[in-house]
This record gives sequence, structure tokens and C-alpha cells, in this order.
Amino acid sequence: MRKLKFYFLGFIPGLLLVLFILNKKGASCSYFPSARVKAETLTKTFILEDNFKQELTAQNIDETFLKDSILTNGEIDFERSNAQEKPCPHYLISYPKNHPKYEVEFDKCKETATFSSLKTIR
Repeated sequence: MRKLKFYFLGFIPGLLLVLFILNKKGASCSYFPSARVKAETLTKTFILEDNFKQELTAQNIDETFLKDSILTNGEIDFERSNAQEKPCPHYLISYPKNHPKYEVEFDKCKETATFSSLKTIR
């Protein structure tokens, strides 16, 4: 029992220290497929197709909102996506997660993310 106390006496402060340091550096662990796809997509060069640009303008949405809200907080629908497609997987993302208002389709290639469709659901 005494060894267990010493273990937790060092483990808990060490854990808190590591979490505090990683949190300050902005480090994140994205283990889930949805988080990994979003993180990888945000590092790519964005290519907006003409009809996608027209929909953005019609919906009064700018590229900043697309990156900061739709991509960051949206939910990727893997059932309707084709994540195994070669050379560029095709994804569909719904925003917001609860009661989606927008659906965005994009292809995530090695260097670019090509956005092809923006639909308003309701």
C-alpha cells in the first residue's frame, strides 16, 4: 500500500505537468479518423472550383469561415465519402454536427484540397 502511495505521489503531478506543457505548446493528438482528415485537409492548399465559389458567394460565406468553422467543427460522413479512392480520397463534411445546415464535398490530394460542392440542407 505504501508503494502505491509513492507511485501516485509522483504519477499525478507528473501527468499534470506534462498536460500543462503540451497544452501550452498547442500540441494535440488526433487519433480518430475524422480529426486526422480535418487536420490534414487544413494543411493543404485550397482549390475552390467555380461552382463552389458561386455557392460561397450566394450563401455569404467566406474562405475563413470555411476553414475555421465548417472544416474545424464539422462532422465527416464516412458512409457517404469515398476515403479509399485513388489518387485523391473524396469526403463529405456536414456542419454543424448537430442539425447540419451545410454539406461540403471535397477531394483531399497529396498537396491540395479541391472543394467541389456546397449544399444548404435546410
